[in-house]
Amino acid sequence: MTKAKILVTAAAGHTGSQAVMQLLEKGFPVRAFVRRKDARAIRLEQAGAELFVGDGLDYRDVRASMAGVQRAYHCPPLALNLLHNTMLFAVAAEDAKLEVVALMSQWTPHPTHPSVVTREHWLSNQIYRWMPSVEVVHINPGLFAFTYFLGLQAIAHFGQFMAPFGDGLNAPPSNEDIARVVTGVLADPAAHIGKSYRPTGPALISPEEAAEIFGHVLGRDVRYKDVPFKIFTKAAVAQGFSLLELSQLRYYVEDIKSGAFAAGGPTDHVLEVSGQAPEDFEAIARRYIDNPALVHASIRIGSKAQAIRFLVKMLVTKAPDLDGWERDRGYPLLGDAVLAEASSEWRESAGRQQLNLMPDAQSKAPQVALSA
Repeated sequence: MTKAKILVTAAAGHTGSQAVMQLLEKGFPVRAFVRRKDARAIRLEQAGAELFVGDGLDYRDVRASMAGVQRAYHCPPLALNLLHNTMLFAVAAEDAKLEVVALMSQWTPHPTHPSVVTREHWLSNQIYRWMPSVEVVHINPGLFAFTYFLGLQAIAHFGQFMAPFGDGLNAPPSNEDIARVVTGVLADPAAHIGKSYRPTGPALISPEEAAEIFGHVLGRDVRYKDVPFKIFTKAAVAQGFSLLELSQLRYYVEDIKSGAFAAGGPTDHVLEVSGQAPEDFEAIARRYIDNPALVHASIRIGSKAQAIRFLVKMLVTKAPDLDGWERDRGYPLLGDAVLAEASSEWRESAGRQQLNLMPDAQSKAPQVALSA
């Protein structure tokens, strides 16, 4: 029997690339939606994926990418137009009569969060539930493991894990484990329709424990230094992060400090969906450190000379005015916004290990006949 064809958006990204590879390994035909045919895209093509080069904000491209497709993994961009992107995809999915969409979201969305991106995720989650014929499964991980590696040069060469996480706990999932949940859902969706899954690592760890694990893997003493977010932004700007990413990341830093990423965690969702236990942080660290070709250049160790040059660059980089940057873009900023942990409805959903959906959100049986 012919297997369903699956579309993966953001296919060259952290989870999209892993989902493409895993679906191919299971024998599914995969169309990989990418913005450009670069080296990452070519690797997917060489592995057997069909490339589709297009613009996720152009309805013509989004609709064309779904021709002959039955299922999809949609990973919206961290962008000013996230809601525009997700709505275009929803309309196109209905028009194309897709069976199932696995929709990437976040762990912290609720309607009054200070992050406009997080509020747009919340809006998208609600609207996708109204789709009349396309079934939806929500994927809502917390803080990804790879974010701990963004200062890997300083960790490896100076023994300093510097991050603005306070003593916040998190069970960081690997890109691979998040993709395993996506792959499991799309390979056999019937049991997952209407559900939300929060992939996590197997245990909550503190930043101090992460530093100890880095030290164990690198064979040196590594200490955690809780740095002010302003200092972190200087390093991030020097590393090439966009102001959009930083303007939203500052809220997620407060979420981890307040305990939002510890709430309801860890889960057993990776094991439940994929049949495979999630990777612990040490296993992830060993893979990223031992196989630098597998990861983005921003999380490679490099030489000590490179680390010193970056340190100098960071020191002379000006910290941006993120409040002013958001105001200048006309964001719908809330005067009385609250973080996830301060929202009673969010805490209640987190206690159930579920995404914050409206009260009538229930698991449901498929409305359409699913192909093989």
